[in-house]
Amino acid sequence: MPLPKIDDARTLSDQELADEILAAKRELFELRLQQATRRLEKPHQFKHLKHRISQMMTVARERQLAAVSEETTPQTVSDSADAATTATATTQPTQAEVEESVQADEQESVSEPEATEVTPESSPSEAKEEE
Repeated sequence: MPLPKIDDARTLSDQELADEILAAKRELFELRLQQATRRLEKPHQFKHLKHRISQMMTVARERQLAAVSEETTPQTVSDSADAATTATATTQPTQAEVEESVQADEQESVSEPEATEVTPESSPSEAKEEE
């Protein structure tokens, strides 16, 4: 039995594709159950079923990405150029914002408590050296 072709999955509608994926996953579960109970007669079915599931999931993901790219595609080239200049203008901080952030950093460094040096008590190894 040859491996299934991806063209078979591409001919399905979105709902049929989702139903087929679910059915194939259930069938894979049944195969695992048969294998665990030592009733599996055709172990090659794992390979075929996993291959089929991966094909269907690939087609579903392709359709999902195509739908997203259609939504985010700019209407015209001039719109995308305007959007690019607007994005760069809004991402660069002003001089006042830079000065405020520097002042805030300086205040944080001043307000932090200084680290005090803690000396450990004499360790047992030091006590042995003294004896």
